[in-house]
Amino acid sequence: MTDTLEKPSRRSGGRAARKAMREAPLTQDMRPIKAGMEGGTYKPLSDTDVQRIHSAAYQILDEIGLSLAPQSGIDAMTAYGAVYSPEDGRVRYPAAVIDKALKDAARDITLCARDPKHDLHPGGYRVHYGTAGAAVHVANVETGEYDESKLADLYNAARITDQLDNVHFFQRCMVARDILDNREMDLNTIYASVNGTTKHIGTSFTEPDFAVDALKMLNLMAGGEDKWRERPFVSNSNCFVVPPLKFATESCEVMEVCIRGGMPVLLLSAGQAGATGPAGLAGTVAQAVAECLAGLVYVQSIKPGHPAIFGTWPFVSDLRTGAMCAGSGEQALLTAACAQMGRFYDLPTGSAGGMSDAKFPDQQAGAEHGITNVMAGLAGLNMVYESAGMYASLLGFSLEGLIIDNDILGQCMRCVRGIEVTDEKLSIDVIKAACLGGPGHYLGSDQTLSLMQTDYFYPDIGDRSSPKEWLEQNKPVLIEKAIAKKREILDAPSKALLPDDIDAAVREAFPIRLDRMTGQMV
Repeated sequence: MTDTLEKPSRRSGGRAARKAMREAPLTQDMRPIKAGMEGGTYKPLSDTDVQRIHSAAYQILDEIGLSLAPQSGIDAMTAYGAVYSPEDGRVRYPAAVIDKALKDAARDITLCARDPKHDLHPGGYRVHYGTAGAAVHVANVETGEYDESKLADLYNAARITDQLDNVHFFQRCMVARDILDNREMDLNTIYASVNGTTKHIGTSFTEPDFAVDALKMLNLMAGGEDKWRERPFVSNSNCFVVPPLKFATESCEVMEVCIRGGMPVLLLSAGQAGATGPAGLAGTVAQAVAECLAGLVYVQSIKPGHPAIFGTWPFVSDLRTGAMCAGSGEQALLTAACAQMGRFYDLPTGSAGGMSDAKFPDQQAGAEHGITNVMAGLAGLNMVYESAGMYASLLGFSLEGLIIDNDILGQCMRCVRGIEVTDEKLSIDVIKAACLGGPGHYLGSDQTLSLMQTDYFYPDIGDRSSPKEWLEQNKPVLIEKAIAKKREILDAPSKALLPDDIDAAVREAFPIRLDRMTGQMV
């Protein structure tokens, strides 16, 4: 008997070709998903529901209004048309003044990044996912402990975010608890973030004077005030209200500084249904809309057309205990409804998604992150904050979870993209070729090879191997792969470091505590 050469199967040849194509770098226009893809296919509210919430928000502002505005805000808003009542200290808003603010508000805004390729254009149904929050702990998956969050942890989160394709912006996600002076904490938060990523950055400020100092530092980083104002790459996340319906006086004063300094603002209303918002979800949405409309009037009264994000950001309570349940189905619905209301007003809108009540990356966390993020994206929410790395109802942040969530967000963005129905993708000619005298499958077809990268998303660390392959690979575990990816990123120098001369000028002028090369405190 003679030996014969075994011919490779069409399947194995197709697999090799697909593997080669996956490993080839794609240009930005060929990627199956990218920042700013349009959602909007999911609408939890009917048109009638939207109108009723809109009417309720207007009624709340006209009949109840907001208290505790600083005098500077009262002066600006009353000059704009709002009504201040000294008897109860509340500012009320007739429909005409809200309509005026909506007319003056900026729609076509850009959230700039230090690297223009990361610029974001919120508005319409365009979706962007990013970090946010003020976690006070790091969920350390290697020790199983919750550690106090430090400046180095924040820096590492920014560095990792910089390398994740599906996390589109970096908003401060942890508090640097190893810096006790609030001014130094605010300044070092910006310094660590800017040296960690060239994506758009969001942060908050403790006091108005600290925002003044931060703007001076940002002017230095940008190469001058004119360059900063041309491309402000940091925005102010501003909790300007304390629900229900009270202005946060000091935060409002911070917001005024930021507006005058050319910094975009996120108008953030973060009530909690059943606690600082009504237990009725519709009422919670209406209150958040009312508070953010008041914030919109505030912004326009200071500087009409200033870039602002309509940050209806309500959370959910577990009504059995009063504890926050950020990964709940109710949270997903609230976030999607807020996206719909923002679209009704045609405003750039942000809210929270992708949070978990689990303490570490696990099955509960994956489910909660996936459900809340995909519903936010399908609803067309422009800015999905807290979408990656957040655990323990916003008290903990995980660097490994951030990496895992990058895969989850990729799947979410693929859902946001949806299905394109075209003659080419209906594939009738391809079906004919496969079935009438062809191989009876599509594995090696030209269409399969051409669409495999442009139409299909592949996870970075998620496992799709067969059980046999999984055994051959020594049973890889997702968390271990995330740890390895974290170390790979952090073992290399940051790719976002400021130029040496600018860094030296910043260090000379401000109390910087981070060694940007080692990531440690100095």
